[in-house]
Amino acid sequence: MYAVVEIAGQQFKVEKDQKVYVNRLEGKEGSKVSFDNILMLDNSGKTTIGTPMVQGASVEAKIVKHLKDDKVIVFKKKRRKGYKVKNGHRQPITEIIIQGISEKKVTPMKEVSSEKAPAAKKAPAAKKSTTAKK
Repeated sequence: MYAVVEIAGQQFKVEKDQKVYVNRLEGKEGSKVSFDNILMLDNSGKTTIGTPMVQGASVEAKIVKHLKDDKVIVFKKKRRKGYKVKNGHRQPITEIIIQGISEKKVTPMKEVSSEKAPAAKKAPAAKKSTTAKK
């Protein structure tokens, strides 16, 4: 069973016991988090696609640790001007382990039949002009 879930603004395909590195999440190391933005579920060939989200489904995960991603070097230079700037950036990330994917059965909403729906009121007819053309 796998799911496509939206975590911190990004989409991930996740399975049970999978390690995922996501943008920094709120919460302490060792705490559990739940994600409800499930875009798609696949349960051994039975696929459910959300419109836009799958109702009643959730993904449970555990925060393993907070860390920083690899360094990205930003280098700017303008030729013949003596302008050089070297900068680095390390994005804060969180390592999580997916503990389970749950799919709750949701009963569809009952539709209102047209017989019981209140009838719309008609607007009064416009009056005809009685002036004669000359």
